[in-house]
Amino acid sequence: MGEGRTRGPYAKSAGRRDDILRAAKAAIAENGYAKASLRDIAERVGLTHAGLQYYFPTKEAILTALLDERDADAEQRGREQDAPSSDGTVATLADIVRATITAHLNTPELTGLWAELTIAARSQDHPGHDHFVDRFDHGRALLTERLGSPTKGGALPGGLSAAEAAVLVVAVIEGLQTQWLLDPSLDIITPLTKFIQLIEGAPEHRRTTRRRKGQ
Repeated sequence: MGEGRTRGPYAKSAGRRDDILRAAKAAIAENGYAKASLRDIAERVGLTHAGLQYYFPTKEAILTALLDERDADAEQRGREQDAPSSDGTVATLADIVRATITAHLNTPELTGLWAELTIAARSQDHPGHDHFVDRFDHGRALLTERLGSPTKGGALPGGLSAAEAAVLVVAVIEGLQTQWLLDPSLDIITPLTKFIQLIEGAPEHRRTTRRRKGQ
């Protein structure tokens, strides 16, 4: 009985937070982050300004939640792709990154916002500073682990360490996305895929190696 009573309000609160985040995405897409206001977002979901602040006290809190949601979606896609398929093969790092970046390009307003705030957050007193520092640290750690895996098949090119290669991959991804924001007609998926394949090594060899290990 007691357990049932706690689920309803919690589910309602979580649902309201989701509504707010959807409204915030729409407001940012229409007006940009700087002009998107808490009052406008509140009106879109039928809340007062004070009511919205119960869930998100500041616009920066909404931003952090949006970026966390974006990162969580990307990691979920990565986990799904990294699981072996029915024939025993697994996605390469290039496959996973390509899917993630393609999803980013489908949400240009958030991708543009990410690029703008990455620069703004360089100041340690910026409300998003710790979020971006932690996110980049986490991304480099995941790439380092993947590129340093003994199943990747051979050493990395040019004598690169896995950690050095991870720094390069992040730099290429961020740089390509910035170029795309300036010129959306630019194909960044093809060169990005080829670059990661070059770093990662022959994908077909790696797939075969991992399939045999699972047999």
